[in-house]
Amino acid sequence: MSLTRDLVRLIRSKPVTRDDLDWAAFFVLDTLACGLGALKTEPARMLRAVAPPEKGDTARRAFYLGGLVHILEMDDLHRGSVVHPGSVVVPAAWAVAEERDLGGHAFLKAVLAGYEACCRIGMAVGKAHYRVWHNTSTCGPFGSAMAVADLIGLDENQTVWALGNAGTQSSGLWEFLAAGAMSKHLHTARGAESGVLAALLAKEGFTGPDRILEGDKGFFVGLCPDPVPEAVTADPHRPWELIRTSIKPWPCCRHTHPAIDAAIELRGKLAGTGVEHVEVGVYQAAIDVCDRPEPADPYSAKFSLQHTVAIALAEGRVVQESFGADARKRMASERRKVALLRSDALDAAYPTAWGVELSVETADGRKLSASRRDAKGDPDSQLSLDELSAKARQMLAESGSTMREANDFVVAVRSLVADTPVRALRLFDDRGTGRLARSA
Repeated sequence: MSLTRDLVRLIRSKPVTRDDLDWAAFFVLDTLACGLGALKTEPARMLRAVAPPEKGDTARRAFYLGGLVHILEMDDLHRGSVVHPGSVVVPAAWAVAEERDLGGHAFLKAVLAGYEACCRIGMAVGKAHYRVWHNTSTCGPFGSAMAVADLIGLDENQTVWALGNAGTQSSGLWEFLAAGAMSKHLHTARGAESGVLAALLAKEGFTGPDRILEGDKGFFVGLCPDPVPEAVTADPHRPWELIRTSIKPWPCCRHTHPAIDAAIELRGKLAGTGVEHVEVGVYQAAIDVCDRPEPADPYSAKFSLQHTVAIALAEGRVVQESFGADARKRMASERRKVALLRSDALDAAYPTAWGVELSVETADGRKLSASRRDAKGDPDSQLSLDELSAKARQMLAESGSTMREANDFVVAVRSLVADTPVRALRLFDDRGTGRLARSA
């Protein structure tokens, strides 16, 4: 026996209810809207130039959509694993379900299975893994492989091979942040593509290691200084990990979101008074990734606690325009007032909880404070269906869709629960540009 085989059995023994399918459709809507909303960006142009979806095979189409979904930094996040599962699992499952003309039920069940695989493995990598490795990129291929394995009917042995070869493709380093480079989009693109390739190869009899996680030369030994192997199969009867995943309301790194929420709360108490000094108490991982007092480009600003807190306090909202050159210049003096402090209590609670303790000293001498254990969009503070649909429509509008087209797309994705064929979504036209689906 192996951890991989145990995980496959755990996933395939979990019951799927109508509510579970509804939840999966919510997350598919969010993921696809994130991808389509990014179509007019420069990274999207680059991805399309190399991997045009209208010409590519199934794996390359998964690559393209996987890269698109992560561009706007609006895709979902599973706290316990620190994985963005939707950006890897949904593109892989979509590409295969579309190519094989599969129905919505099979697709949504595969999405549930894929989230379960990458999130459970992500919860087992330990905290130290994240200091060097991007969990979405290293754990994501397990999720995409599991989703595709279910869609193409792999048996248990074939599925273990697929996960084994997904794991041997795991990669994704944080070094890109130092230069503000675009590698993070490649992480999700390759994560989706790797799982598709691993599963399709397994269908042909291409074997993979069954002890890819715990083997002497496996994933945990190579990439994880402090793994927690038992997390892979812990509490098998809890709800699907997809349901325990968070949906983002703000277009920036999830580590900044609790602080944004707290800053917006305190802005309402400033009463027009300026800010003298700000202290942001956070867990160590947030400092490791988001300590960027002078971001030089929009992407770095999305990973700057100093910038996101400053602009949330000053303007009461955080949108795509909050990270452009004008906004960065406008916030330069305000960012210098923001200090980051490691909180032992918050660090001990992470990654189960992503908290913040925010303190503001005003120009007139008042001291204000706010704290968060969770962020808006977490399972404990869920976005409503109306809020999620509004987010999707806004992102689709950024790609040039009309309100009617956006509304029809929301309906089309929701119809997957009624087993509408995945091809009815028609994400891309013959030129590879966005083509929003209307109800069939």
